[in-house]
Amino acid sequence: MGYQTDVSVKTVSDENASDDDRLVTAARPDTSATMANTTFAGGAARNVIVTTTGTGDNAKTCTITGTDLFGNAMTEVITSTGSAEAVAGSKLFLTVTAVECSAQYAANIKVGSGTLCADSIGSGARIRLKGMSITSGGTAGTISFINGTPETGTTLFTARTIGTANDVVDRTIPAEGLLFANGMTVSYTVDHADMMTFFFT
Repeated sequence: MGYQTDVSVKTVSDENASDDDRLVTAARPDTSATMANTTFAGGAARNVIVTTTGTGDNAKTCTITGTDLFGNAMTEVITSTGSAEAVAGSKLFLTVTAVECSAQYAANIKVGSGTLCADSIGSGARIRLKGMSITSGGTAGTISFINGTPETGTTLFTARTIGTANDVVDRTIPAEGLLFANGMTVSYTVDHADMMTFFFT
């Protein structure tokens, strides 16, 4: 009799650096910006950065519209607080479909990806995490394991990477594994982890 298993596997790897004009290249939109891309190079979710180059843009805003890791509609308002600066949002967008400016900026702006990353394990379904293999990046940091999305979920635990590039840590979760009743996501910062493989049912 052959051996059967219902364990699924997903590998997460996004080593792309921040790209400040991934979504909107240099432009001065007074309402809707022209989108250069609507997804990020690594295929996972990223936070959004708005970079200004002029002066006198305090309190002007860009409203970011898109979807979260589970495909739900999501928006974030990023407010400029000074001149010629980059302001990073905190929400993690899988897609960005629109950037709306409250007023025309004094000079060109760029809209792109930050260094915060996230991905879903199991596409939002209820799962049990059975084990993982984490390949560290060149900088020590933490990985958050979230029941739900990073915006609305609960962090069940965090794992620390050791900061030595390509060192691997393997972990098995005992018994039935750890339940993520609202779907599982992981969030981390670029260079904290080069690759992560998750085993789940």
